[in-house]
Amino acid sequence: MDAIKVKDLMVPLQEYAVISEDATLFEAVTALEDSRLRFDSRGYRHRAVLVQDSAGAIVGKLSQWDILCSLEPKYNKIGDLKKLSGFGLSAEFLRSMIDTYELWQCSLDDLCRKASDVRVGDITSSPTEGEIIGSGASLNQAVHQLIMGHHQSLLVKHNDQVVGILRLSDVFAEVAKRMKACRM
Repeated sequence: MDAIKVKDLMVPLQEYAVISEDATLFEAVTALEDSRLRFDSRGYRHRAVLVQDSAGAIVGKLSQWDILCSLEPKYNKIGDLKKLSGFGLSAEFLRSMIDTYELWQCSLDDLCRKASDVRVGDITSSPTEGEIIGSGASLNQAVHQLIMGHHQSLLVKHNDQVVGILRLSDVFAEVAKRMKACRM
């Protein structure tokens, strides 16, 4: 996989949904749905939208997971949910958290109605160093970063500017293709 570079598998920025950090969550959901219908010629649906600041620079991504978390604002009281997920918490403990933190006390419709007006910039976090990869990096390096960070995608940079996104689904498709070729 050394010959393939990240730039060969990434989805270019112009083929991905990009929204302003001033957009609402409703607008983000609509942009995600639109991008899934318009751009994805590879057979995999987009699972995130990229967020840009007023200068047009990509400052983060908003995933389906982030959108679902934003429905219940009380999750912010718990801490970093992405870090907690790696601890193998029991189903019983997870259920007890609903009572302890008074999660999901409102109907889903009420939570959706309130969340639809949330500003995207208020729930988008800046990508960590492990969520960014250079366009010239090898596919081996990308696989390593995806595995170690347990990421669904990586932002791809060239000359300190985000130029695309490398999705786990596209990397998996390449690996599957190579596995099949090896068996022939």
